[in-house]
Amino acid sequence: MKLLRELLFPLIAVLAAFLVGAIIVLLVKDDPVETYKLLIGSALSWPDGIGYTLFYATPLIFTGLAVAVAFRCGLLNIGAEGQLYVAAFAAAWVGITFGGVEGKSVANLSAWLLVPLACLAAILMGALWAAVPGVLKAKTGAHEVINTIMMNFIALALVSWLTQYHYKAQGDPILQTVQIGEAGHIARLGRFVPGLPERIPLNIAFLLALVACALVYVFLWRTKWGYEIRATGANPSAAEYGGISTARQIVLAMAVSGGLAGMVGINEVLGYRYRYYDSFSAGAGYGFTGIAVALLGRNHPVGVIFAALLFGALIRGGLFVDIFTEHVSKDLVVVLQALIILFVAAEGWFRGRFNRFGLLRRSKV
Repeated sequence: MKLLRELLFPLIAVLAAFLVGAIIVLLVKDDPVETYKLLIGSALSWPDGIGYTLFYATPLIFTGLAVAVAFRCGLLNIGAEGQLYVAAFAAAWVGITFGGVEGKSVANLSAWLLVPLACLAAILMGALWAAVPGVLKAKTGAHEVINTIMMNFIALALVSWLTQYHYKAQGDPILQTVQIGEAGHIARLGRFVPGLPERIPLNIAFLLALVACALVYVFLWRTKWGYEIRATGANPSAAEYGGISTARQIVLAMAVSGGLAGMVGINEVLGYRYRYYDSFSAGAGYGFTGIAVALLGRNHPVGVIFAALLFGALIRGGLFVDIFTEHVSKDLVVVLQALIILFVAAEGWFRGRFNRFGLLRRSKV
């Protein structure tokens, strides 16, 4: 029954968001049934729909996990966007510097060395970038929301400058680095899955995302560090009284959160573009959408997977809604995402006023 209660409200929030979305579609004089057929059908078609849905879901799993880990410690990491940018650039820098790129490399490592090194660089850079606001929070009490937001701007400006003046191919009109060495490419799943063409950018990073979910679950619920993080988030005063260093847990949680966000760079650089492309997350807003994914997924790795798949499907389907409907644009996806967040955030209000079928508890207030 407890599990049912936990799963019920996110499902209600999604259904309510789609209902309100249908009303909006009617108001702009379009057909909600045909619109949703396009939105959902194009995301679930094989192979392109499912392939691209899983591809779009991959970075959302990483950022959803990142936000969820911080939430468990009572922190709100708004900086996943900046963390994934610096991490992606770090992965590209390793792929360029040690990948045998003419005029840029100091070594030509094999794939067995280059890929793990680039992955490690992305994770560590994301962790380092997130640890800074963690230290500021732990040592000075500076609010992590403000610090992580400000560091987003620093991150994007820094990597844009490095790309523009040090790693962009001469004469390239696009703000992107040169390609990483071929040894730094990770395989696309189309190489192994029958019927899935390799042109679809779904790659091994998706499997890494699933592994990350399992590891986060083990870390949070099966280790001493995870217990201390959750205890700090539940009641910092009680945690301190019990001998837990809340300052250390804050820094650890932020570092782990940033490392998970940094894994987006693996998908983007090693498995998709094979270079750092400036502002690659601007359209989808992976770092910010990760907040919605974590909220909808109840800050649990399993919930994050399902929520990321939903938002990935919306991103994929929104492209076809934009093309094939008369009045509805792909902004419907943004509206649905916002409505889902609003309904999830309003759960406390609903629980305090309704008790239907014994599934929603009445507030004691």
